[in-house]
Amino acid sequence: MPSLTDLSPDSPISYLVALLVPLLDAIIPAFPSETAVIALGVASGPGLGIGVVALVLLAGLGAFLGDNLSYALGRRFGPRVTERLLRGEKGRRRREWAERTLERHGAMLIIVCRFIPGGRTAVTLTAGAVGYSRRRFVAATAAAAVIWSNYAFWIGRLGGATFEDSEWKALALAFGVATMVAGLVELGRRLRKRLAPAAA
Repeated sequence: MPSLTDLSPDSPISYLVALLVPLLDAIIPAFPSETAVIALGVASGPGLGIGVVALVLLAGLGAFLGDNLSYALGRRFGPRVTERLLRGEKGRRRREWAERTLERHGAMLIIVCRFIPGGRTAVTLTAGAVGYSRRRFVAATAAAAVIWSNYAFWIGRLGGATFEDSEWKALALAFGVATMVAGLVELGRRLRKRLAPAAA
């Protein structure tokens, strides 16, 4: 991963990071796409220019392409690829959760799963494997990409503006906010799951 000093809006490395890391993260969850886009936001400095807009657009495009690549893999190879990429007990549980929830909530799940650790790959692969409507999937992933790229980048900018003198403090603040948002989304999901049987 390049250092923060390499990630200015004028650097070609920034554009590659913005596009490729969110794309690859869809099929190789070890790629830290949110971390990369937050770091781009922190390093982008003050002011709004073409470079800043390009970074947000490229991050969104990378996320969109990655989601649709994951969907295509699920559609083409079905259970074989989901079993390979979602290994172990944890992976199996994520896949089963994605299958159940896709039936009920579809597009909303595709958007929300981007904020749940490990949820993105499970949902996009499973959507392809179970034959979820491609048109609806493309629309949902386009919305998810726009929301996510702006969320991650501007959280980074917030951290950078708050701690202009220290990039590491800025990163710590931005990651703290992102972790809190992910935690709240996961908490909401668990509460909803617990309350669903009671309502039924």
